[in-house]
Amino acid sequence: MPLTHTRDLFAKALKGKYALGAFNVNNMELLQAIVEACEAEKAPLILQISKGARQYANPVYLRRLIDAAVSLTTIPIAVHLDHGDTFELCKDCIDEGFTSVMIDGSHLPFEKNVELTKKVVDYAHKRNAVVEGELGKLVGAQHDDGEEGGGYSKGGVYTHPDEAVAFVKATGCDSLAVAIGNSHGAYKFKGAQHLDLERLKAIKKALLEAGLGDYPLVLHGASSVPKELTAEINKYGGKLGEDTAGVPEADIEVARRIGCAKVNIDTDLRLALTAGIRKVFAESPKDFDPRKYLGPARTRVQELVRHKVRNVLCCAGHAFD
Repeated sequence: MPLTHTRDLFAKALKGKYALGAFNVNNMELLQAIVEACEAEKAPLILQISKGARQYANPVYLRRLIDAAVSLTTIPIAVHLDHGDTFELCKDCIDEGFTSVMIDGSHLPFEKNVELTKKVVDYAHKRNAVVEGELGKLVGAQHDDGEEGGGYSKGGVYTHPDEAVAFVKATGCDSLAVAIGNSHGAYKFKGAQHLDLERLKAIKKALLEAGLGDYPLVLHGASSVPKELTAEINKYGGKLGEDTAGVPEADIEVARRIGCAKVNIDTDLRLALTAGIRKVFAESPKDFDPRKYLGPARTRVQELVRHKVRNVLCCAGHAFD
């Protein structure tokens, strides 16, 4: 099946009250696990590639891997640039055949964010690609920099409903990533914090009343950081600490019903892969064949993805809607 567009997938997701899983890809094992899990569950899929992933794996390698995955599956798959930070990067990805790109101007003043996003939208729409914008600032590890380093942000700004309407009208973006307490990385919350779901309802209502219809919203930083995975990583030599915390899956389920059509998941994939690798290293220290530790790790990711699409996003069985 050829690559599809998120525009088509969003319309079906909003109608069916399910969310699309947008899973980040960095290497072959992650790609295989994600695609095979969604194929088994008959779930539509968004494969995300970040700027960091392109730098790590090389865009040509990644695209050939995705081409192979698409040729071996029957489910609809869209390929999306996650957190594009420049017009040039978005342009390159569109020219390479990505069906969707995100331009993240959330760090810019409102007017500059509008200007940059509209520039990408104008280029993309002429080439049959769609665009995700972002309004509001998420805290946490930004732009694929990991938990450490200069990309870590501690200051978030929640998305305002009126500004969301103005932004969508001014830019023409096809979906909007919002900040409602979500955060990147494995240390999202302190204590029993939750998403601001009332704000999400207000954003959705404002867009509807402005004549923008059942507009697709996007939830970034939506990994749940399962305690069993962090405990297993620590059991086998990791040092994640006890303060890891993610978005409760119950919050994601509510966000899905409100109208978040796309939910980004990256950190949970990394945790599952790392837990699988560390377990093999600890239990079989003589093994040095990458297949012996990457194979089980790939299986752990596959199990995680199947759980997400079946029990949280509820997009399993909707591949052929």
